[in-house]
Amino acid sequence: MEKKVYLIENLDCANCAAEVEAKLNTLPEVQEAVLTYATGQLRITAEDPDSLLPLLQKTARGVEPEVVIRPRDSVGQPHSAGHEHHHDHDHDHEHEHHHDHDDEGHDHGEEEQESPLPLLLGAGLFVLGLILEALGLKWVGLFCYVAAYVVLGAKIVWTAVAGLVRGRVFDENFLMSLASLGAFFIGEYPEAVGVMLFYRIGEYFEDVAVARSRSRIMEAVDLRPEVVTVPDGDGVRQIPAAQAQVGDIVLVRPGDRIPLDGVVVAGTSRLDTAPITGEPVPVPVGSGDAVTSGCVNTSGQLTVRVEKPLSESMVSRILDAVENAAASKPKIDRFITRFARVYTPVVVAAAVAVAVIPSLVDGNWNYWVYTALSFLVMSCPCALVLSVPLAFFSGIGAGGKQGILFKGGASIEAMAGIRAVALDKTGTVTKGEFVVQEVQGREDLLSLCASCEQFSTHPIAGSIVAAAKERGLPICAPEELEELSGRGIRARVNGLKVLCGNEKLMAENGIDPAAFHPTGAGTHVLVAVDGKPAGWLRIADTLKPDAKDAVARLKARGVTPVMLTGDGAQSAGQVAQAVGIEQVHARLLPEEKLARLQELRQQVGPTMFVGDGINDAPVLSGADVGAAMGTGADAAIEAADVVYMTGSVDAIPESLAIARRTRRIAIENVVFALAVKLAVMLLGLFGHASMWMAVFADTGVAMLCILNSIRGQLPAAGRR
Repeated sequence: MEKKVYLIENLDCANCAAEVEAKLNTLPEVQEAVLTYATGQLRITAEDPDSLLPLLQKTARGVEPEVVIRPRDSVGQPHSAGHEHHHDHDHDHEHEHHHDHDDEGHDHGEEEQESPLPLLLGAGLFVLGLILEALGLKWVGLFCYVAAYVVLGAKIVWTAVAGLVRGRVFDENFLMSLASLGAFFIGEYPEAVGVMLFYRIGEYFEDVAVARSRSRIMEAVDLRPEVVTVPDGDGVRQIPAAQAQVGDIVLVRPGDRIPLDGVVVAGTSRLDTAPITGEPVPVPVGSGDAVTSGCVNTSGQLTVRVEKPLSESMVSRILDAVENAAASKPKIDRFITRFARVYTPVVVAAAVAVAVIPSLVDGNWNYWVYTALSFLVMSCPCALVLSVPLAFFSGIGAGGKQGILFKGGASIEAMAGIRAVALDKTGTVTKGEFVVQEVQGREDLLSLCASCEQFSTHPIAGSIVAAAKERGLPICAPEELEELSGRGIRARVNGLKVLCGNEKLMAENGIDPAAFHPTGAGTHVLVAVDGKPAGWLRIADTLKPDAKDAVARLKARGVTPVMLTGDGAQSAGQVAQAVGIEQVHARLLPEEKLARLQELRQQVGPTMFVGDGINDAPVLSGADVGAAMGTGADAAIEAADVVYMTGSVDAIPESLAIARRTRRIAIENVVFALAVKLAVMLLGLFGHASMWMAVFADTGVAMLCILNSIRGQLPAAGRR
């Protein structure tokens, strides 16, 4: 089966999107159809999705006659003919470029933004009607009302009739038409026009708000360049970013974004990595340093060799992750979509009952029919269906801005309920870099040791040589050198016979290892000179600077931190103690990590695992939420639900904060939408019915839910 993403345009509302998705999923040729209203994208899983395009189009139009489904253009291609798009938002990012295929998709709510002219004309006629009626010119006023209704409602009534022919009884256009024409029928002319006017105004602002929120999130995460600058003889020329190959040389001027992942070959500068990592401190880079696309070059000109094409560079991976995440639906979203299918028929049935039963009792047909019509206005489930996915989409965007990639709404939902976090040690809590922590013995010990180790490729040897260079110590060329696998090095330096290595090497050469007395956690390199103990070096991994603060933040949120590591008990215990983790399980094989994780889940509750190694893939898949450090192995990143691009430990409490906030906003939206609708229905039953209130309970609530969701994108999301 193949997965393919298409753009879908001219969807009226989130509820229509849910109906189109349900209809496409009934096609036997389609294994799965996922329609994401928040990004304007349709993902089809089928044997040959492209061959199904005419069928998909026909099926979608059976629900929404004006829907257009079309292939997503490749990166950097010009807009396809006949699809001109008008953006009513400004791209005010410095050096921000348009990215055609995504601009088209993400701004689909804007691409054919309705003109507000009919709204203004309709509103003018409505106000004129009210004035003429107040002046006693009833018939002229009525003419103005009818004219206003035609201007505002003709399209909706026509769509309703077309929908009715196709058997769509609970279509929002039909419900609004029925309610407003019913109001005309019982002589409530201002109400009839007013309902249509405010419904249209609500829809207009809803469209604008969704399109704005969509473009805000997508602009924040779509940092892909349109062109790159390459040297050409004495000058420079620009080529499309998608055409740049691995090995190409590109120029990055001060103020430009790094266009593609690569390595600096000339120049020095400082990089603002905040767009990718959320880290505010600029990072110095020079020749030989790896640079990540999306970061902004702040000071000097850099010449960069491309290491990854555009499709594999960080900027594309972030965008893809956000789009994929938007398409993965959390349980609450699926529940609300199912609930909406029941909610509308139930409220319509209640409307019929309210129109008939009390009227038969007290004979006040006008009042009860009016109340029933307000029920019809409220029976549209748009606010409900829109409120949840938009909240999660905002959470995904807020994470993307801070280098936290949620791979779906379901991941955010699961993360919001996490009670324990199991952390791997190396590469997660520590940097995974060996550093000489302690030197004990003769004065020239480090210099001698570095002279012996300078040709070894072992990471420990590298750390000894780096420590000697850092301290400016002399490193001599040994007269003799022999590397003994698994034991260490035997060498002659400046006429001295030097042994550098482990206890086994000393014992083999007749030196008692017990004579060294090494202390502290880490790896010890013992050194003997001319057959006598000369001292030892202790080499250990270094803690990430934010680890202690991050663990404290986890505890403050009521989350239990636990360390699960394959390392030895002594070094694991010391690292855990340094950062404030009480529970430590050391010397674990990958399958033992998974077993320990299951035990933790039974004791504490839903558990997240954070790791970075290939051997962490099984436990990442087995956890309630698996999170990988973006600096780690590709297999771990693939298996994870969440990726911390920065590799910082602080991203863990940050992501939990975003997840909890997102879930809270989604629940607030649902409770608020239902509470307002219920309150207005009860007011109607107790003699205080008003169509104005009913319109607020429909489009007004949808607007407020959108604004509440947008809070989830604010830069302060999840900050302490």
